[in-house]
Amino acid sequence: MGTVNALQVPQDILDSSGLSIAELKVEMAVHLYSQGRLSIGKARELAEMPLWEFRQLLASRHISPHYDEAELEQDAATLSEMERL
Repeated sequence: MGTVNALQVPQDILDSSGLSIAELKVEMAVHLYSQGRLSIGKARELAEMPLWEFRQLLASRHISPHYDEAELEQDAATLSEMERL
């Protein structure tokens, strides 16, 4: 993982939103993914969720998957890794 940058969110904004930091990260990840600004892999990293759980969350919100060649390669690598375990 690269350099970690800190995003400061004033407590009154968190209080007003009714979200915890973890929930805010999930909301940001979902939004950035739905806008095509993050791949599913990077979005699930931001949300700190397993890939299958993040995909379920997207499906529950009716956000269709953006599936490109890089994600196909990532899935193939994951399947290959799983077969080695």
